[in-house]
Amino acid sequence: MAVTYRPSHADATYDAKYGLRNYQGGGRSSARETIGRVAAGAIAKKILRQVTGAEVIGYVKRIQDIEGTVDPASVTLDQVESNIVRCPDAEAAVRMIDRVEAIRDQGDSIGGVVECVARGVPKGLGMPVFDKLEADLAKGVMSLPASKGFELGSGFAGTLLTGSQHNDEFYTDESGEIRTRTNRSGGTQGGIANGEPIIIRVAFKPTATIRKAQNTVTQTGAETVLAAKGRHDPCVLPRAVPMVEAMVALVLCDHLLRHHGQCELF
Repeated sequence: MAVTYRPSHADATYDAKYGLRNYQGGGRSSARETIGRVAAGAIAKKILRQVTGAEVIGYVKRIQDIEGTVDPASVTLDQVESNIVRCPDAEAAVRMIDRVEAIRDQGDSIGGVVECVARGVPKGLGMPVFDKLEADLAKGVMSLPASKGFELGSGFAGTLLTGSQHNDEFYTDESGEIRTRTNRSGGTQGGIANGEPIIIRVAFKPTATIRKAQNTVTQTGAETVLAAKGRHDPCVLPRAVPMVEAMVALVLCDHLLRHHGQCELF
């Protein structure tokens, strides 16, 4: 690997940009880089909880084609941490574990989807144009290693609905609070939090470094075959959960500070 590019890894692009790369551990393209984000995210979570009562919970929604049934409104951290794949659906978690172990034994890898819900986020967070809340959430989670897709609320499935089917109708609850009966908007409208749970999904690709032999080239362009060695995750999804949580918490905390400075000081 010192002179050979791993297919779909950052080896080639890092070399193209900087003329060097860390082939031993991946350098900044490694998920090890996210340890600082997770540490900062823990502080952001505490600020959100203490100031607004909001909580951020992520979990594995899908691994390859095995999808768990999870209620974002009621899922708990204990449910997430009840198994090694961090899927609150116990039955789906068993099948996910079996699938990951089978793929590992083949020297291959698989991807999936992490879902994350932020409950209790106050109305008004977010900016109307370039710093829309969902735009900053997308940028935050898409900066994570191996992330390849982002959805908020109904996401791409919403494109199959009509406006009358997709719209979240308003009503006034018992306390006099204006709410929405459904949450296909995913907790934001016009880039600003509407008080409903913010629900996002992040797609993560299969791990690039695998033991299976693949065609590639060396730094000099010579064609070769590479079967990578070393410890590499057959599936990054369980490890990605705290990373997604951290980025969501950091973005929300940042917008909480901005909202306080812009709208609440006077």
